Amino acid sequence: MHVHVISGSGEAKFWLEPEIELAKNIGHARKQLRQIEQLVEDHYDEIVGAWKQYFGN
Repeated sequence: MHVHVISGSGEAKFWLEPEIELAKNIGHARKQLRQIEQLVEDHYDEIVGAWKQYFGN
């Protein structure tokens, strides 16, 4: 399970399980990555719920 984050600065991919972990980064600065990771953590339940609804359990 993972999430892609795309912005004007670049693209990042974070694994969601077994824990949130950066898988790929193209263009984001470290500060941006920390902010993105915090957003993923803050919205983890929503992201996982949407993933499961779309892809199934």
